[in-house]
Amino acid sequence: MLRRGSKAQVCLQTQGLNLAIDTASLVLGIETTCDETAAAVIERGSDGRGRILSNIVHSQIEDHAPYGGVVPEIAARAHVDLLDGVIARAMRQADVGFVQLSGVAAAAGPGLIGGVIVGLTTAKAITLVHGTPLIAVNHLEAHALTPRLTHALPFPYCLFLASGGHTQIVAVLGVGDYVRLGTTVDDAMGEAFDKVAKMLGLPYPGGPQVERAAETGDPERFAFPRPMLGRPDANFSLSGLKTAVRNEASRLEPLERQDVCDLCAGFQAAVLETIIDRLDVGLTQFAERFGPPQALVAAGGVASNQAIRGALQTAADRAGTEFIIPPPKLCTDNGAMIAWAGAERLALGLTDPLETAPRARWLLDANVTTPAKFANTRAGF
Repeated sequence: MLRRGSKAQVCLQTQGLNLAIDTASLVLGIETTCDETAAAVIERGSDGRGRILSNIVHSQIEDHAPYGGVVPEIAARAHVDLLDGVIARAMRQADVGFVQLSGVAAAAGPGLIGGVIVGLTTAKAITLVHGTPLIAVNHLEAHALTPRLTHALPFPYCLFLASGGHTQIVAVLGVGDYVRLGTTVDDAMGEAFDKVAKMLGLPYPGGPQVERAAETGDPERFAFPRPMLGRPDANFSLSGLKTAVRNEASRLEPLERQDVCDLCAGFQAAVLETIIDRLDVGLTQFAERFGPPQALVAAGGVASNQAIRGALQTAADRAGTEFIIPPPKLCTDNGAMIAWAGAERLALGLTDPLETAPRARWLLDANVTTPAKFANTRAGF
C-alpha cells in the first residue's frame, strides 16, 4: 500500500553521478496553458503504476463562446481568479496537505503565455513555501505519457496528438525521449474543425458541432481534396481543405441546414482518409526505425471525435498494433496528466530550479524530422 507523505526520491552521490531510487510519490499537477484551469493529485507507486486521487477541471468555454474562440487575455485573467480555488479543491478531494507532496508539477509551456505564467508562478510559490521539488512539465509530454497512467503502457509506442494547437505523430521512446515523425505544416486539426464550424455558423466550440452535423450529412456530395495523400513523409496539411469548404459554402449561400450537414460530412470524411494515410506512413517509419510499437495511442481533444477514433482503429489494425485511448476527460487538457508527467520525471530525479521560465513555444522532441521551412509555424508547438 502506498504510504501518503512519502518522498519520491532518495538521491545518492556516487562518483559524481546522481542515482535516483524510485519510491512512492504524491504529486500536485497544475494546468493553465489554454482555457482550462485545472489541478490534480496523483500517487505513483514504487512499481511505477499511478492512481488519480483528484482531478479538478474548470472549463472557460462560456467565457469565450461569445467570441467564437479563446481570447488569451480573458483566459489569463480567469486563471488568476480561479486557480487557487481549483488547487484547494484538488487537495481536499485527495485528502492530502502540501507538506505531504513529493513534488509540484506545472505546465510550463507550450501555450498561451499569460496562462502559463499564472500556473507556473503558482507552482513556484507552493514549492518555495514548502520546500518541495518543482517539475516544469512540457504540456505535450504530459499528453504523451498519459497512457502510462491509464494503461501502464510500456515504451516504445506511437502517439497521435490532435488538438486545437497541435497535430503530431510522435515516437514515444522513454521519458524525455521523443521523435516527431510527422506534424501539420499549417493548421492544427482542432483549429481546422473550429474554423469550419465558424464559417458555417455553428456555435463554439466547433469540433463537436461539426461531428454532430456530419452524422446526417452526405460525405460524397462534395469532392473535397485529401491533402498530402501518398507523400513519403508523415506530415499533415489542412488549410487547403478548409479553403475548399469555404469556397463551396460561399457558392451555396444562403446555406440550408442540409447544406451545412453535407459540408461537415464531406470535410470530416476528407480528414478521416487523411489520418489513415498519414498514420500508415508514420507507423511504417516507426517500425523501420524503432521496431514494432507497443500500441498506437491518441490524445488531445480531437480524439474525442468518434469517427476519428474509428479511423485511428483502422490505422492501428492495418499496422498490426493495438489502439489505446485514455478516457475523454484525460484526452483533453487536465491536471492529472501534468501531475503524472511530473511524477514520471521526478522518479528519474528530473526537477527544475525556481528560475525556470514559462514558454509559449516548446518543442517536445530534439530529433525533429519536419522540414526546416516549417520550423516557425504552429507545427513548432
